Amino acid sequence: MGKNTTIKLIDLGFIDFAEAWEYQKQLFDKILEDKKKGLTTDNYLLFCEHAPVYTLGKSGNRENLLADEKWLEENGISFYQIDRGGDITFHGPGQLVGYPVLDVDNFNSSIKEFIFDIETVLIRAIKHFDLRCERIERATGAWLDAGIKGKERKIAAIGMRIHNKVSMHGFALNVNTDLDYFNHINPCGFRDKGVTSIQKELNREIDMKTVKNHVIKEFEIIFEAKFIKGTSNKVL
Repeated sequence: MGKNTTIKLIDLGFIDFAEAWEYQKQLFDKILEDKKKGLTTDNYLLFCEHAPVYTLGKSGNRENLLADEKWLEENGISFYQIDRGGDITFHGPGQLVGYPVLDVDNFNSSIKEFIFDIETVLIRAIKHFDLRCERIERATGAWLDAGIKGKERKIAAIGMRIHNKVSMHGFALNVNTDLDYFNHINPCGFRDKGVTSIQKELNREIDMKTVKNHVIKEFEIIFEAKFIKGTSNKVL
């Protein structure tokens, strides 16, 4: 089986979370099937934005959702417990969600290295806006004022499912996100850390296309990958 470091970039635009999840599963299952057969596997990076939704990882604590079902219904917010790692998070308009559905073996990475590299991509992309992000030990994602108690703010979250070194789910970068939604959860299970967005930090609206371009560029550098434009042929 040859190594394929080409990644098909598919921008799904504004899409319902459940629909995007189903599409990911189709790609994920196909990669696993090809890998089992010893075939060269494809790689995908899906970009999208979702309507307001809370998602809880498979080992997450439901108590970190601070709102009840009535409030969710009244505010038109969906809730899903899903098959990724991590605890609870929010997705919504103005947030860049990225789903790398790919064969990690194509990039000669361990799972730990792969997650580290995703963090690096986000940290470097955010740096283009003159914001310094860092890691926090045992707290996956990209953080501002990391290590300064009471000031730590998460700007990008990561939560993935990886099976047989094939990945799905991914990252969420707060660009122009309405951060009020985070007041109704303990984000990623934390009670002592905040959340932020590029917009909040710079006090201006950010062009989403520019953010996407930075993420793509840094992905190519860190993963030594080549992007090609893919098209969605969802079977839903």
